[in-house]
Amino acid sequence: MGHTGQMSEPVEEHENDGAVTADDDATSAVGGSPWRGEGGQIVLAATPIGDAGDAPPRLVRALTEADVVAAEDTRRMLALAKRLGVWVGGEMLSFHEHNERERAPRLVEEARAGRRVLVVSDAGMPSVSDPGYRLVDAAVAADVPVSVLPGPSAVLTALAVSGLATDRFSFEGFAPRRPGERDRVFGALADERRTMVLFDSPHRVGETLEAMARAFGAERRAAVCRELTKTFEEVRRGTLAELAEWAAGGVRGEVTVVVAGAEPREARLEDHVGDVVARAAAGERLKDAAAAVAAETGLGKRDLYQAALDARR
Repeated sequence: MGHTGQMSEPVEEHENDGAVTADDDATSAVGGSPWRGEGGQIVLAATPIGDAGDAPPRLVRALTEADVVAAEDTRRMLALAKRLGVWVGGEMLSFHEHNERERAPRLVEEARAGRRVLVVSDAGMPSVSDPGYRLVDAAVAADVPVSVLPGPSAVLTALAVSGLATDRFSFEGFAPRRPGERDRVFGALADERRTMVLFDSPHRVGETLEAMARAFGAERRAAVCRELTKTFEEVRRGTLAELAEWAAGGVRGEVTVVVAGAEPREARLEDHVGDVVARAAAGERLKDAAAAVAAETGLGKRDLYQAALDARR
């Protein structure tokens, strides 16, 4: 008999073929236990980034069963629990960027003592531009089990709705606040081929988009995602120049910026002849140096070899 009270057909187990297995079926019940086994452990749980209705059923269960709830803001966590109709019976602790280093050892010890520790941030996934990384690092070092309750993510939500390539992407955290650092960081990312996702302040996003336009080019495509999953959700798509003009006076709400990756630049022979000559001067055979640079750039080996010969005359 299955958990629904109906007869269940036996499920054939397969290995690594993408088929549903008996084990998959047993763990897929809605609201299943977030805890693995009976011992103490730490669970990182994603919380809604806007609409409370996005809370995973297992988060509701975890909040009721946790012995310790470590929250970035305890008041916001209690407000969310109230909207979810959940009574948090465990001990609540504040766990934010200013006390993570000192609180992490205590939470690890709580788990070592057999308690169930639930970690939540204000919105989204702990440790993704939120507290949690140091705790996981300390737990791994202490051989304390760590698990995750997946759920809402501003990074993935913005990426999916941006209209930009999703096959390869990078998350760059929060955009730098200081103009000099901002220019330096974006200058280093100018040739990044992957789609880039960043968080930013609604008051600075105009300046950020202007800095991106200078570093990446005014025509680079991008999207500004505002108030994702909330009543006034808005996604603006366009070039960096267009978006910078739109956001010049600042915007309201939580902001995630998605920027297209750089188009591949066609290698030019004259830009790489010097590399061949330098490698040959360092002791490589000229033919081997030309072959190595050709492999790196896609340029013709014979063309590089001949150009290097001409350059040495």
